[in-house]
Amino acid sequence: MKKTSLFKFLLPSVAVALPIALIGSLSPTKAQAQHLNMGNPSSAGTTSTSNYLLSKPQYALSYNCTKGIANWVSWQLNSSWLGSTPRQDDFRADTTLPSGCYRVGGSDYSGSGFDRGHMTPSADRTRTVTDNSATFLMTNMVPQSPDNNQGPWASLETYCRTLVSQGKELYIISGAYGSGGTGSNGTKFTIANGNVEVPSRTWKVIVVGNPGAGASGVTTSTRVISVNLPNTQGIRNNDWRTYRVSVDSIEVNTGFNLLSNVSTSVQSVIESRVDTQP
Repeated sequence: MKKTSLFKFLLPSVAVALPIALIGSLSPTKAQAQHLNMGNPSSAGTTSTSNYLLSKPQYALSYNCTKGIANWVSWQLNSSWLGSTPRQDDFRADTTLPSGCYRVGGSDYSGSGFDRGHMTPSADRTRTVTDNSATFLMTNMVPQSPDNNQGPWASLETYCRTLVSQGKELYIISGAYGSGGTGSNGTKFTIANGNVEVPSRTWKVIVVGNPGAGASGVTTSTRVISVNLPNTQGIRNNDWRTYRVSVDSIEVNTGFNLLSNVSTSVQSVIESRVDTQP
């Protein structure tokens, strides 16, 4: 279903003009080229604080300062990112956010009943301490119910790394949408004194390819796994496979143009089907 992005209609009207010093070039950096290989789902840049592009060596994301969470996070995963670095657990604010944007702190989720849920997983970045530590920036977190985060979400993360161990290279885009989730302390719509919105759904799209192929190597036979999970309790023991959906359905719910760097003829095929592999 291609493709006029509905993003500008779905985000709050908070396209705040930033000081000139904060407005950077949109020319692709090495990190953008690597982690945004499949495309920039919301045409994120550095002129809107509700669709603010943060391009890091370890991943790229569109941040929403109004919601206090990312709109989406995108990253490459292959064997080169994996090593033996232990989990750093150094949750902290992201100081690269623009002036005027609330910087969610490492303790802002405390007592909320929600996990500090990684988008780019810690275990996907074990090559170096620097790489692993980068995953603990709070711009990479959303409030996830413990049963979502520690259940099917975690199982899917592990499955992705299993695919890498089989020689695959993945391009993953992850995010959340909707309003209101149910954690261990009940249903909430915001936490952190209203600075962080709690989403009702978490989603992920995984393109399973061969190393070095990138977007140009995606064909109608390329496997694409998409899931859409409720951000609620009671699903800890559920199989992630029961939450598989089409990419098209995620686009309808988010307004994003996912996999936009893939040819439109291929997109129309791979985005409309639901993965059924074991």
